[in-house]
Amino acid sequence: MEGSEYQEELKYDFNIKGELRHLDTNESFVFNYYKNAHEQNHKRYQVLGHLITQYVYELLERVCMLQKVYIPTDATENEPRSFFFMSKNALTSSCSLIVLLQDRGVFRAGQWGQKTTVSEGLGHGTQIPFIKMALESHSEVIVLNPNDNFVDLNTENERLSFSAREEAPTSVQSVWWLPKRCSSSPEEHTVYVWDHFISKSATKHVAFIAHGYGGLVFVDLLVQRKLEVMNKVYSVAFIDSVHNTRHQTRSDPQIQEWIQKYCREWVSDSKPLDKAVASLLKANCPTVSAGTEKYGLAPSCCLHAIFKYLKSMLKAKTTTASRHSPVATRSSTRKKRGNV
Repeated sequence: MEGSEYQEELKYDFNIKGELRHLDTNESFVFNYYKNAHEQNHKRYQVLGHLITQYVYELLERVCMLQKVYIPTDATENEPRSFFFMSKNALTSSCSLIVLLQDRGVFRAGQWGQKTTVSEGLGHGTQIPFIKMALESHSEVIVLNPNDNFVDLNTENERLSFSAREEAPTSVQSVWWLPKRCSSSPEEHTVYVWDHFISKSATKHVAFIAHGYGGLVFVDLLVQRKLEVMNKVYSVAFIDSVHNTRHQTRSDPQIQEWIQKYCREWVSDSKPLDKAVASLLKANCPTVSAGTEKYGLAPSCCLHAIFKYLKSMLKAKTTTASRHSPVATRSSTRKKRGNV
C-alpha cells in the first residue's frame, strides 16, 4: 500500500493464524472507518479486497504450488485474458482430480467469499485448506476463476465483476467494460476449462466441490456436456447451491437420476454436521447440514465431511470398475505362455 491514498487507512496484514489484523492495534477490520461516509468506506473496502485477491493468488502459487494457466489458449498478445490455477500434474496424473467452483461475487480464484476472508481469516474464507487436503490425499487440483469476466478499458485493470445482488451497468457505462473471450460469464469460463483441460486430463476420476452459484454453474455444465460429465465425474459436493435441477435440466430423467446417485449437498442449518435436512424445493440429491447457520462459514465447517464423502464415492467407483474389468483365467494364462 506504499504510496497509496489508503496507506494509513489500510495498515492490515494476516497474522500467523491467518486472521486479518491491524498492524498497530491488532484489531479486526473496521468497515465504518470514515464515519457515515458509505461511498468512501466502500471504496476503501474495494481496495482491500483487491489486495487480498492478489495475496491469495500469491499463496496459491507459492504455498500450494499451483500453476497459473491463461485462457483462452489461442489469445493474441494484447487480448484480455482470464486464468485459473491447477496442480502440476493435474492433466497427466491418473489420480483423482478435484475441481473447486466458487460462488458468484467480486472475489476471485482461491476464495469462497471475500467478507468471510476479511472477518474470519484465510482458513475460513479461502479454498487453501481444501487444496491442501486434496493434495495431501494424493489428488490433483483445479481452481476455477469464474468471476474474472471483464476488463476496465479506462484503467486497464481487472474489473470487479458484478455480484448476484449488484445492478448491471447502464448502456453508457457498459461500453467501458470489455468481456474476456471464453470467460465472459461463470458458465462460459467453466465450459471452456472443461473442454480444453478437464475433459482431456488423463484421470478417469473427477470430482467437483461447488459453492452457491457454483452449483448452478456445474449443473449447466452437466446439461451442456451430459455424457462427458457423467462418464468422467464420480461425485459432486454442493455447498448451499442455488441450482434448480428440474428447471435447468428440463426434467431430464437421466440427469436427475445421476444427480440423485452421485451428488450430496451441505446446507447452512442449525442441525449438527452431516445430519439429514429436509428440502422442499430441492429433493434431487441427499441434503445434510453443514454444521453452521452462517452461509460464509459453511465451506470450512464441512471440509472434512466433504472429503470423507468424496473418498467413499471414489472407492465405490473404483471397486465397481474392478469388478467389471476382465479377469485372467488359468486357461488364458496357459495360452499366453504357450505363444511366447
